[in-house]
Amino acid sequence: MEDQRTSFEFDKESLALVEKIIARYPPGKQKSALLPLLHMAQAEAGGWLSRETMDYVASLLKLQPVEVYEVATFYTMFNLQPVGNCVIEVCRTGPCWLNGAEEIIAHLEHRLQIKAGETTPDGKFTLKTVECLAACGNAPVMQAGIKYYENLDVEKIDAFLDDCSSKDATTRQNPYK
Repeated sequence: MEDQRTSFEFDKESLALVEKIIARYPPGKQKSALLPLLHMAQAEAGGWLSRETMDYVASLLKLQPVEVYEVATFYTMFNLQPVGNCVIEVCRTGPCWLNGAEEIIAHLEHRLQIKAGETTPDGKFTLKTVECLAACGNAPVMQAGIKYYENLDVEKIDAFLDDCSSKDATTRQNPYK
């Protein structure tokens, strides 16, 4: 699963989109485009952000690399190490915990034979626990890519995993394309 990537660049189509995103913000406020550009870069760089990828994004926005690192390390939605094709994020905060998130996490760990924070040996799945996914009324909740799964139980988890396994699913989608 090790990736020795030493460089990253957006293709022509993505660079055109980057320019449109940056143009949304007033001159001197290009840092406001950082989150969308990091999402794009992560989707196009194999699901994670290497230092080189973050440096590239910093250069596009005329920022110091540390400004990008600060953001990428703060948010759990950014992966700083290689991940599986399908990243499963399970909310573990109050309402989800009260409604069975721990059982959901334990079941996922058992089915996938990994612990939270790990990737399956075949590179298909990465399991993460995260703070609030903002769907408390439908707890417990998980997110895979840009799709939410709510009111979870063991049967829904099994159906999700079976579906993903049968079609070699990926959650590496560029939400801006």
